[in-house]
Amino acid sequence: METKSLLLKDRFFIRWSVLILLALMMFFAYMFVDVLSPLQSLLESQRGWTPENYGTFASSEYFLNVFALFLIFAGVILDKIGVRSSALLSGALMVAGASLKYYAVSPAFAGTGLEVWLGSWWSSFPASAKLASLGFMVFGCGVEMAGITVSKGIVKWFKGKEMALAMGIEMAIARLGVFAVFRISPRIAERYSELSAPVLFVVILLLIGLICFMAYFFFDKRLEKQLGERGDEPEEPFKVSDLGILFTSKTFLIVAGLCVLYYSAIFPFQKFAANMLECRLGISNTDASDIFSYFPLGAMLLTPLLGGFLDTRGKGATMLMLGAILMTACHLVFALTPDALFTKPVAYSAIVLLGVSFSLVPAALWPSVPKLVENRYLGSAYSVVFWIQNIGLMVFPMLIGWALAQSNKGVTNPLEYDYTVPMLIFSSLGIFAFGLAIWLKAEDKRKGYGLELPNIEK
Repeated sequence: METKSLLLKDRFFIRWSVLILLALMMFFAYMFVDVLSPLQSLLESQRGWTPENYGTFASSEYFLNVFALFLIFAGVILDKIGVRSSALLSGALMVAGASLKYYAVSPAFAGTGLEVWLGSWWSSFPASAKLASLGFMVFGCGVEMAGITVSKGIVKWFKGKEMALAMGIEMAIARLGVFAVFRISPRIAERYSELSAPVLFVVILLLIGLICFMAYFFFDKRLEKQLGERGDEPEEPFKVSDLGILFTSKTFLIVAGLCVLYYSAIFPFQKFAANMLECRLGISNTDASDIFSYFPLGAMLLTPLLGGFLDTRGKGATMLMLGAILMTACHLVFALTPDALFTKPVAYSAIVLLGVSFSLVPAALWPSVPKLVENRYLGSAYSVVFWIQNIGLMVFPMLIGWALAQSNKGVTNPLEYDYTVPMLIFSSLGIFAFGLAIWLKAEDKRKGYGLELPNIEK
């Protein structure tokens, strides 16, 4: 009887070591995404930014991905050149964009000819915000490309094995980056009396992450050689016409819509959460950041467990519905709880519960995509989902910044904002997400995609 040779991915220690290499870069990337989020009030008081400036800056991460269609091209590039080369490209983009963003908010930029030139047009938008936004755009291309690359890499190494658990652990490690940066960013800024200091620290970590991607390159190259030698798991070449299949698939578009609604209520909220807590509780920047740092703990602890549950028991579509309910409830607490009742315990409880909701949706969402599309355009499927998601992630920080400014006319102290209207906007997204989750479960029941079935093949 002929037996197939053992692949690298069949070896438990090696495939999980590969996962750690991929997850570490995403950990550092998530730190950089929010390295300035705890410092919103400092950016306004020390760099002259307004809430609308800050909202536009927060949105810039997604600008090129949306309007230059970079995420669509990133998916095509991923399917053409493979996971390992895409990983190196995305890592290099992240380091380059992060370095530019650091320079923009550092003291070295002040008084330069570049600052004078950038300040000579669109005077309502500070020069430092303009250059930081440009750097964030480049970084955004890299981090979103890395997201789809890591997702496809996990599918490549874990398909037929502990795929949802692996995705859950990768996401948990990435979420730990949010916890870490909300803890250390204000403290580093305070320690060195400079808000750019934590940015430099995370840039150095991104360089370490790029080295991790380089190590992954060699593991993946060896696996590819083994697959070629064994002659199994052939992949059909990607065709641009396959994008039409994605955009005409109702179920796929429901998943994409659910993604954009849910993530738009989470990631833009992270940009404003620390300042919201400063204003509502009357506490310091560091204390507010400490409270919000507990947000990813629920996701960190539960996402791997839920991934394991999905691998063995299923119920992915049901988890999406429950996550949307919890998310809506948490944002309503922030929006409607009277000041006299909004205490630190209430804030802690709502933040942790929001993290629990954040464990339900991603754990169920990403392992569902391979059930909806063929493997030959899986990279492009992820890129389309991320592209649609990025539209919301680009629009909502600007919308929240505008809503904050409009609902606080005459307020000049960034510690006295009323966040009722922005939080109601976030909660409305959860209501729409719940509706789509119901629709998705109905479609799965009608067409049998297997979204409620276990991932491990018996």
